[in-house]
Amino acid sequence: MPNSYFNFKKFTINQDRASFKVGTDGVILGSYADVSDKKRILDIGCGTGLISIMLAQKSQAGIVSIEPDEDSYNQACENVRSCSWSSRITVLKTDLQSFNPLPEQFDLIVSNPPYFTGSLKNPDPRKSSARHNDSLTSRELLTGVDGLLESSGCFQVILPYIEGNILIAEAQEFGLFCNSILKIRPLPTSEIRRLIITFSRERKPVTEKFLTIEHGKRHEFTEEYINLTKDFYLKF
Repeated sequence: MPNSYFNFKKFTINQDRASFKVGTDGVILGSYADVSDKKRILDIGCGTGLISIMLAQKSQAGIVSIEPDEDSYNQACENVRSCSWSSRITVLKTDLQSFNPLPEQFDLIVSNPPYFTGSLKNPDPRKSSARHNDSLTSRELLTGVDGLLESSGCFQVILPYIEGNILIAEAQEFGLFCNSILKIRPLPTSEIRRLIITFSRERKPVTEKFLTIEHGKRHEFTEEYINLTKDFYLKF
């Protein structure tokens, strides 16, 4: 990845002060998310606020960001207060299971959720919670999205390849259908490592796109990755 600093026009986030490091998954999801004509956005598990701030820069929408981890919540609040779009971002310390904004719903929901199931956990409970889905299972995620998504809205999520395909199958039980997939690989010779999946309540043919991050050497980024993320990286 480029250096630790991310440019949001008038706002720079220093990941060295963040509770969790800024990761490639969040940067790609924030850059790729479709905010066109969106008025109300929900960021599930916002971490330190990176994706929410990126979406605020890209849109005129009101954004609600929920985060159950106290340290991450506090960092997100600090980062949002420091950005140029703080009036449009509301950060709430809550998990998805307890979140109830009804009768209001959202026309875009995004999430970079915990995804490991049954694998060796980090001894740090906060880092373990951020990556393992004990605190937010796929069915809990889909139940929440089903209740919070407008009839014409969309849900965009980034997950590893296997977990993403499982979610696609599970989502159909909730009337949520995969409309498009961005398949992400680190290098041209690598297997697909991540998927950004776009769901809606409309069943239609699935479109697929591909994104390769680097040419072959570390920090030698592909033109497609630079074009996708250049509005946010100082280095680009």
